[in-house]
This record gives sequence, structure tokens and C-alpha cells, in this order.
Amino acid sequence: MDISLFFRGLVIGLSIAAPVGPIGVLCIRRTLADGRAAGFASGLGAATADALFGCVAGFGLTFISGVLLEQQLWLRLVGGLFLCYLGVKTLLSRPAEVVATAQGKGLFGAYTSTLFLTATNPLTIFAFAAIYAGLGAAAGDYGTALTLVAGVFTGSALWWLLLSGGVSLFRAKFNARGLLWVNRISGVVIVGFGILALSKMLG
Repeated sequence: MDISLFFRGLVIGLSIAAPVGPIGVLCIRRTLADGRAAGFASGLGAATADALFGCVAGFGLTFISGVLLEQQLWLRLVGGLFLCYLGVKTLLSRPAEVVATAQGKGLFGAYTSTLFLTATNPLTIFAFAAIYAGLGAAAGDYGTALTLVAGVFTGSALWWLLLSGGVSLFRAKFNARGLLWVNRISGVVIVGFGILALSKMLG
């Protein structure tokens, strides 16, 4: 394995994951409401989707990427509606109800929900394709692509570990009223992202 290429992929993974979007908001809220493990599991779902898109771009699977991009309108619609659903649910949830729901779904539910949300943004393939081209990773060079994908996943997962761990340090300072406001603010922000995703369909 080319260690320097792996670390470049790690930096790419960190930079892709770091901007606070709807997944970041979900990760922060779940960490505050349900603990570090729930927040990290949510982040791993996004990291897995990033790695899958990285595989599609890096391995040059043009057929799969073409199908995803052809269906991007429907994927955006589903993703936007799902964000709105999660946002409204978060907005209306009281802290005790959120904990009970999360315990019922478990870490797998936290993981799969963010995996689904991230997977509804197939344009991420373009970002990876541009990155790989810039790094000189040829589509047919599977070893190079695999090294980059491993680095991207590691970097993304590292970011979610740091974020969930950092937020969990402040969890004890939030009482029920504080968590209620976290739910309200997070819900509004997530709905906003959902509306933005839906509005891009009309643009």
C-alpha cells in the first residue's frame, strides 16, 4: 500500500466530512440525546456511503455511476423528503421520546439512516472523480483506487469519531430543557436542508 496516497485520501475524507451539513447536525443531536456511540454510528453511515461513491468513481464503474446520475432527480426527491421527515420528527420530539425511539432502533438504525441520506446525493461521484483525476489515479488502476478509498473512509470515520467524542464531553451539561432546544434547532436546520434539496430540483 502506498502510505502517502493513503494519507492523501485520509485528508480528502476529513475535508469531505467536516463541513456541517444535515448529517453533521444529525450526528450532533444524536450524540447529545443518545450518547457518543449513536453519534459515531450515524457518522459511520455517512463514511460508508462516501466510500461506496469513492469506489464507483475510483474503479471507473461508468455504468453504475451513469445509472445513479440518470436517477438523480428521484434520488434528490427521496432524500429531500426524508430530510424533511427527520427534521419534523426531531422538531416535535421531546428528549425522553427521542431516547426511547433510539434505543428501539439501536445503533444499526442510526447507521442505516445516515447511509441512506448520504447515498441520495450521487453528485458526490463527481467530487471523487475530480479528486482522483487530480491525484493521477487512473480508472483502471484498482490498487491506487482502493488505497484512496481506504484513506477516504478512514478520514471520514476519524472526523465523525472526533465530532461525536467532542460533543459527548458537553452532554452532561444539557438538561431536559436544553435537549428540547437542541431538538427544535436541529429539526429546523434539517428541514431547511430538506427544503433546499427539494428546491434544487426546480432550479
